[in-house]
Amino acid sequence: MASSTKISRLISRSFSSASSSSTSLFSRGGNGYLGGLLSKYSTAAAIDEQPIKPSVQVDHTQLLIDGKFVDAASGKTFPTLDPRTGEVIAHVAEGHSEDVDRAVAAARKAFDQGPWPKFPAYERQKIMLRAADLIEKHNDQIAALETWDNGKPYEQSAQIEIPMLVRLFRYYAGWADKIHGLTVPADGPYHVQTLHEPIGVAGQIIPWNFPLLMFAWKVGPALACGNTVVLKTAEQTPLSALYVAKLFHEAGLPAGVLNIISGFGPTAGAALASHMDVDKLAFTGSTDTGKVVLQLAAKSNLKPVTLELGGKSPFIVCEDADIDEAVELAHFALFFNQGQCCCAGSRTFVHERVHEEFVEKAKARALKRAVGDPFKSGTEQGPQIDSKQFEKILKYIRSGVENGATLETGGERLGSKGYYIQPTVFSNVQDGMQIAKEEIFGPVQTILKFKDLGEVIQRANNSKYGLAAGVFTKNIDTANTLTRALKVGTVWVNCFDTFDAAIPFGGYKMSGQGREKGEYSLKNYLQVKAVVTPLKNPAWL
Repeated sequence: MASSTKISRLISRSFSSASSSSTSLFSRGGNGYLGGLLSKYSTAAAIDEQPIKPSVQVDHTQLLIDGKFVDAASGKTFPTLDPRTGEVIAHVAEGHSEDVDRAVAAARKAFDQGPWPKFPAYERQKIMLRAADLIEKHNDQIAALETWDNGKPYEQSAQIEIPMLVRLFRYYAGWADKIHGLTVPADGPYHVQTLHEPIGVAGQIIPWNFPLLMFAWKVGPALACGNTVVLKTAEQTPLSALYVAKLFHEAGLPAGVLNIISGFGPTAGAALASHMDVDKLAFTGSTDTGKVVLQLAAKSNLKPVTLELGGKSPFIVCEDADIDEAVELAHFALFFNQGQCCCAGSRTFVHERVHEEFVEKAKARALKRAVGDPFKSGTEQGPQIDSKQFEKILKYIRSGVENGATLETGGERLGSKGYYIQPTVFSNVQDGMQIAKEEIFGPVQTILKFKDLGEVIQRANNSKYGLAAGVFTKNIDTANTLTRALKVGTVWVNCFDTFDAAIPFGGYKMSGQGREKGEYSLKNYLQVKAVVTPLKNPAWL
């Protein structure tokens, strides 16, 4: 799993030429291949040129139910769009409640009658490892689909996210034969043991910002524990999950164990959340939608739910910070993945003694950010996911200006097509402003000034969210104080977005319920059964 240092170094440095994998994967149509590092917003004209055409083919656009690709029962499809242009990539089957019923029935049959939960754990492990090997083999094709459908830089997809996907599945494959219960001492002549059993059919709903990583965070532990899965992809990014699910079946996954439904939240998502034959639900997305999902689960069969929701994470730069390093890390913490990151360091708190220098250098760094076609080598920032998110971000930027924050740089769209936005920096941001309270989910850095630790702790915690935080300091006492005082699920000290397969992730307050990744995520997909048996004339208790 890549560290934040590796990610930051990869996306911030200038690449002299495309890697050999990039060269083989992309054709240079028209004027689409653009040399040199893009900077200082001089990219508008380049963005309007012919985009680089990925040579990967879209082979799977149907639903995956019971091991087969099938059309939606209604025959309906919907377009998935290229965020670089807004043009249609492919038309994908639009799943509805009838399709969810079919998928859940297949998953139920595979769980109750099929071999998957009855396999020796080692057999499940081998299939998951074979699937990971196939994903690794098809790294470039999968990365191209992810970038084409999502807009994130190809180098990010190919060199970081798909390898992370492989690592996650190998990690959970390793857990498959290490899940076991306990022998428990009791008061009296009884043998007491606990059994950890798969929970059954797991319904899973994933977002569009990290389609395959969220796929792995949910599918990995569910399969390792012996469950079957019905997963709904985000309507904006359905393509890569279908491709990877196909590889799982090539690796020997039995039919019905992993079913993929593409469709929309109010139809397919609601049907899955409220289904009476789904035993467990996992959702990643916005807090508002998470509330709806939780209600639907409760009103149906009271299925347990894990939620990974929104965030407004503080990034705290202390007075002893090396400003150049702090600026670079704070920039990465916010702008990574076009700012479309639930744990983005979107409230940059800077000590008053270094505030002025920080603001000037943060502005300069944003001006140098390479924005352009995500298939072009060296691009740091691609387009936002779609027109809805694009307009939402611009609306937040306008509100920042109207509320009196200082727009240091950016604030406008780039080019005349696609969903590109200038890297934007605000200073003089106050806690009560909309841009300081609400999740923007875009390339907008808000800088706030603070005086002392007590003040910044109170202000950082004054949020409905509690997903993550960043702390930048050379003082171990300061770091210890902040890490224990901040009400968040993850605190990164002098780093950010360090995501290892073994590190749990989740939030306090309205940022969610439960944890994903690591050993903790296995608990989401297991039932614990106590078995008590009397002992006759035991030698010991």
